[in-house]
Amino acid sequence: MMNTKHTITDHITDLEEQYWTIRNHSVHICAPLAIEDYVVQPIVDVSPPKWHLGHTTWFFETFLLIPYFPEYQVFDSQYNYVFNSYYETVGARVIRTDRGNLSRPSVSDIYKYRAYVDDQMQLFFKQKRHHLQDVLTLLELGLNHEQQHQELLISDIKYILGHNPLFPSYKSDPEPSKSEFVNNEMITFPAGIYEIGFEGKGFCFDNELGRHQVYLQEFEIATQVVSNGEYLEFIENGGYQDFRHWHAEGWDWVKENDTHAPLYWHKIDNQWMHYTLSGLKILDLNEALNHINYFEATAYANWKGMRLPTEAEWEIAADNMHWGDRWEWTGSAYLPYPGFKKEAGAIGEYNGKFMVNQMVLRGASEATSKGHSRKTYRNFFHTQLQWQFTGIRLAR
Repeated sequence: MMNTKHTITDHITDLEEQYWTIRNHSVHICAPLAIEDYVVQPIVDVSPPKWHLGHTTWFFETFLLIPYFPEYQVFDSQYNYVFNSYYETVGARVIRTDRGNLSRPSVSDIYKYRAYVDDQMQLFFKQKRHHLQDVLTLLELGLNHEQQHQELLISDIKYILGHNPLFPSYKSDPEPSKSEFVNNEMITFPAGIYEIGFEGKGFCFDNELGRHQVYLQEFEIATQVVSNGEYLEFIENGGYQDFRHWHAEGWDWVKENDTHAPLYWHKIDNQWMHYTLSGLKILDLNEALNHINYFEATAYANWKGMRLPTEAEWEIAADNMHWGDRWEWTGSAYLPYPGFKKEAGAIGEYNGKFMVNQMVLRGASEATSKGHSRKTYRNFFHTQLQWQFTGIRLAR
């Protein structure tokens, strides 16, 4: 018979350990930055690194310490306005486009804020204030929330440095590429009824819940994602000049932005280069294609006479293919699963409010924090966005 008390105690201890590991990792990600790098916001989708550090700290202060730790004294009452991201329930906030205008609080102030909240969380743990199930749920959500922002941190740092004309290096070691791009075959799955959605123990986001049956026609799916070399063939074949491959909105995007290649690709002295976190490098044709938006992904698939997999097809095939190098665009709109229900209060704003005008991505990427990926994970972005670590897997 399972010792339930022992299992809960183990879970609590594990979450405490995770707290320190995850919080320290955010600081580690920012360690190579110069002070000036912390403040830049080149586009609306990219937040300054210091804002991420403050916002993830604000989450623990707002949803755990303030409501569940009566002795807690708020670090700075103005920080709720500065670091609230999109939670209407919690109050007014700085609009997203203005995050780069926040020269204050300073970087040192934000690190003091993190240290203060971490010290208070240590007291919170010591006084056993986190043993209630509701608190444990919020703690686990907060940890996964910070891991999401760790991936955003890496993506945003790359965009900030990659749009600096000096192409500075963030780190000396090259970005890993786990795919070898050998034997990229198509696997066939028969028509039938399958089940998708999260089940079992462990954490998941609310948009993964509601395991349900789906009927799928027979389909084929590639064992590997598309490589730089494969996509280069599309470019050299005039892919960005031929409207026939593109959605109407995608073709408008190509023309309006005068786009000829993926984000971070540069043709210099007739040599294709691309910006990586270790600086500007010669394009590795065997590396997994990166920073592709939905328009580009579908255009390439159309050019190949194939398509993107649906998210159901992707999940069913996940155990039989290599994944984790790139977030992979699917052909599925981001919609609720059957029976989806938003939680009450601010936490209910986490995923449900974004279920419109976005497409689902599946998998993970080299920027994804350790332990933060699973085959049921439903990522989502707008169709024009490229700055995340996104790629293509083909299906038919």
